[in-house]
Amino acid sequence: MNEIYLCFRVDSVQRWMEDLRHMTEVECMCVLQAKPIGVEEDSQQGELIVGSGVSAGDHVARNNLQTLLRRALVVSTELGKMFQRLGKGRWQRVHSTAVRANCHVRSLVHEYSAARNTPPEMQKYEKSLLEKCMELTNITERCLHTDDEFFLKSMREAIHEILTDVSDSFSNMIDMALANEIRVLIKQIESSDSLHTIGSAISNLLSLTQDGPQLCSIIAKEGAVVALFKICRQDRFRDLYAHALRTVASICCVEEGINQLEKVDGILCLADILTDDSSVEAARAEAAAVVAQITSPHHTSTQHLASFLESMHDIVTALIKLCETASCGEVFLLASAALANITFFDSMACEILLQLNAIHILLQACKDRQRVDTPYSKDQVVTILANLSVLEQCASEVLQEQGSLLLLLLGEKPSSSSPSEGAACERVQQKAAVTLARLSRDPDVAQTAIQLKAVPRLIELCRSPTERNNSDSVLVACLAALRRLAAGCPGSIEAADHQQLIKPRLVDSFLLCSNMEESFV
Repeated sequence: MNEIYLCFRVDSVQRWMEDLRHMTEVECMCVLQAKPIGVEEDSQQGELIVGSGVSAGDHVARNNLQTLLRRALVVSTELGKMFQRLGKGRWQRVHSTAVRANCHVRSLVHEYSAARNTPPEMQKYEKSLLEKCMELTNITERCLHTDDEFFLKSMREAIHEILTDVSDSFSNMIDMALANEIRVLIKQIESSDSLHTIGSAISNLLSLTQDGPQLCSIIAKEGAVVALFKICRQDRFRDLYAHALRTVASICCVEEGINQLEKVDGILCLADILTDDSSVEAARAEAAAVVAQITSPHHTSTQHLASFLESMHDIVTALIKLCETASCGEVFLLASAALANITFFDSMACEILLQLNAIHILLQACKDRQRVDTPYSKDQVVTILANLSVLEQCASEVLQEQGSLLLLLLGEKPSSSSPSEGAACERVQQKAAVTLARLSRDPDVAQTAIQLKAVPRLIELCRSPTERNNSDSVLVACLAALRRLAAGCPGSIEAADHQQLIKPRLVDSFLLCSNMEESFV
């Protein structure tokens, strides 16, 4: 999955030369009045000169974005230092930082203006920003020549206000510059017939989405989702479907992206790709990734789900088929994650999955290390099972599969010290216990679970903090499962365990187990 993500890889010497440019001595920058190092007369219009050897054509936009982001980081770092030093009253350092920030801002503005036709609205921001930077430099210099505490205190407040204005103005200017660059990329996607040119533009957009939700919002507002779905609706660009959809999934981490997807009937396009047998697995997997993103429970807005319901049967059918035929763990993870999210917001999806024999397919997948090879995939599987288990008919389906794999999930342990893997294992244990508790409403399921030694494992998870990675949520789920089994089969739990884990109030048993020392086990 990571191979498509664009990383700015450059020769080490070239990287050193680029970094050196951003660390130019302040005095030199002042003498040059922050003029750019130079724009070659024969270079293509709009190409920024970054060190030496910047290639033309498809690499121009990439270098523009790279330079812009690097310069923005340098300026943001300097402004952050100013806030810190201002609070400590280090006036010499405050002034020197203000001079550096002023030089970097002027360099960035002049360089960008030389490389692009700056929009009028952005020019206003540039002029205002440069004036404020100069004012900041002048006012901090005045503070070097006095020891008057009252004067310095009043100046500190004034400088803080100007510095805040500079930071806000700079952020707005960078957003406008990035939006300008993004429009260039989108225009390439919309107007070019070259697979290479479009693919390069998509790669640059995808790279930008990795810099956080703020950039994703800008990308969405500039119409990237619309342009990418146009690509996904043209057969001649089938080789770019997976790449375009991966970018859409990244953009849809923000509400603006999902709103754009809704406006262009993106869900219908996703359904077409998922149900098209001629679509390559990579394209269907990335379509599943978009579905997983837009159905995430973390999104506050659910308006887009209304149109999703119209295509839900086709999408769910295609996703469970993808789980069954997945060639690798990554494809299975994307498809199962989409299904897991879908089962949260509509019970009809759970009924469809039962009709499609989903429990058998998912439990069989858990036996296949090629498809289910990490706790993250098992987390998706057990999430689906937990949501299916609210349906009465789910119990008979699990009995047909004997449920042994579900109990194995209670024993899930991380294979490394990775915190994220440990957290995934906790979720697997918790949801497996929740599923078991729900299914044990059926006496036959409860009896099968007891025969498969579920009770000793649940007790171990309750009594041993390390077995559950000190997770309180796992403890609560296991106590609930034990009490459900005890209610159906009272003789399945020994007297001492019953006295501590079943008889007291749930909160009292929780407090007892959460305070246990490991030697108690």
